[in-house]
Amino acid sequence: MSKSDRLDVYLVAGGKYHNIDYARLELLKLMAEQPRLKVQVGSDYSDIDAICSADVIVTYTCDVMPTPDQTRRLCQHMRSGGKWFALHGTNSILCFLEDGRVDCPRENNDFMELLGSQFLSHPPIEPYQVEVSDPDHPLVAGINPFTVDDELYLCSLHGEQHTLLHTHWTGTTEAFTSDQWKDDEPRPCMYLHPYGEGEVLYLTLGHCRGKYDMQPLMEEYPESEFGAWKTDEYYELLRRGLRWAMGTLHK
Repeated sequence: MSKSDRLDVYLVAGGKYHNIDYARLELLKLMAEQPRLKVQVGSDYSDIDAICSADVIVTYTCDVMPTPDQTRRLCQHMRSGGKWFALHGTNSILCFLEDGRVDCPRENNDFMELLGSQFLSHPPIEPYQVEVSDPDHPLVAGINPFTVDDELYLCSLHGEQHTLLHTHWTGTTEAFTSDQWKDDEPRPCMYLHPYGEGEVLYLTLGHCRGKYDMQPLMEEYPESEFGAWKTDEYYELLRRGLRWAMGTLHK
């Protein structure tokens, strides 16, 4: 039996040091606005058969890596024409050192090449302006520069990126081993990354953290953080990202 016009989505929402419950709920509410979407949810890549059977992959994770076999399957799926909407820390590997710094080991290079980037560092959370790189693209058309109080992702880039949103930042990030960021170059906040016949849409914004999300490093976090989730622009970008993945953004 045909699935008619149904589109299957697999949402991976899981990981460390973030309010994953909040992000998962907000994403599911946005997906519920699209009656064509049928959604499965997992916390990692263990259900790789279901993930690679989906029409669309959406991920909101932190320090969640697929195994080598799962990575191989994901690469095959994307080369064959998959769509992946990757959010925030999907490209992160974190290792907390004895000196208190965070290392982001350059491992699972195949996965980072699939996503188009790897997270390496961010300065302390503070407001910064997000600029529109390609104002004619339907994913960002009509969106004006806006300010977020969010993690500003500093990444290594892999392969081709069509940058849609960017910001600028230079300085030293003392909390990370990759601490020197002296080049005043655009830092992508949202980009498209082709991979074989498939394509990844990556949006780095969207940090959120609640009272208990830093355990076991910290028993209680002093103040909840909602980053770009506090802005109308972020929700508009999420809605457009889902429509892009559905192939309906131009309609």
